[in-house]
Amino acid sequence: MDATLFRAALAAGDLIVLDGGLATQLEAQGADLSDRLWSARLLIEEPEAITAAHLAFYRAGARIATTASYQATFEGFAARGIDLASAVMLLRRSVDLAVAARGQYVEERLTAGSPPSGPLFVAASVGPYGAMLADGSEYRGRYGRSVGDLRDFHRARMDVLADTPADVLAVETIPELEEVEAVAGLLAERPNAAAWISVTCQDGRRLRSGVPVEEAVMAAAASPGVVAVGVNCTPPAFVEEIVARMRAVTTLPIAVYPNSGEGWDAEARRWTGSPSERVDAAAAARWCAAGATLVGGCCRVTPDQIAGLSMVAASSSALGSQ
Repeated sequence: MDATLFRAALAAGDLIVLDGGLATQLEAQGADLSDRLWSARLLIEEPEAITAAHLAFYRAGARIATTASYQATFEGFAARGIDLASAVMLLRRSVDLAVAARGQYVEERLTAGSPPSGPLFVAASVGPYGAMLADGSEYRGRYGRSVGDLRDFHRARMDVLADTPADVLAVETIPELEEVEAVAGLLAERPNAAAWISVTCQDGRRLRSGVPVEEAVMAAAASPGVVAVGVNCTPPAFVEEIVARMRAVTTLPIAVYPNSGEGWDAEARRWTGSPSERVDAAAAARWCAAGATLVGGCCRVTPDQIAGLSMVAASSSALGSQ
């Protein structure tokens, strides 16, 4: 991992557009994600579908593709009879697929005589402990595991993903303070690695586990390997307050990529309810005004919506050049 360009982009202070819901796009392409491995199953069976989904988001204006490794864990693969060496290969493949999509998009733009206006990045997704359990506990937290237990769970996967061409690790959908502390500690052991840590919240003030969001941000920011903090897979209605609370306790860049506001039924493995607020250009403008510098979407957010967010980035860039 070489995070030099990504760190430089953050230091420049430009608005960076993230991608949206990878699983959402995969389902739109016809993929069946009912398996416990979720999108990670396609690393085995349909890798070309993952590349196509990443490409859809790059074409929509995203500057970052987040890999299909969220649900990819050694424990989850072992339950499917996949040995250690093959699991390592699949984790590395998740990054290779995003890198391939980036290369294809750059080639498209060069052929059209309109190269990308800035560097494009690949973020290697590191999902929470609860994602491996596949029981919805990433939306509850309170696993009953110690910081040491959670550090041991994340260590090997982070080692593999940090040793890939990814530009940054996206440690995301973290619901409890202990898991933030575990991952931040691992990053402190890896001086060459860079990551953002993104939590998921029950409202505008607290993580899913009930801990104030400020405590999680301060724990994350204490690690030199953390280059940004953020919130994801949280209803968009809460984002502005969360960003304001984060900004009050850190100067790190803040990433926001909420879901649609619907709820996840882990037993039925489906989204329920209705979107609570749009993820669109107007929302992105409000998040940026609150202090966010990376904006995108999570579950149920489409390339069309990311295209709307990219309009805000283009407008911001135009204003900055005047």
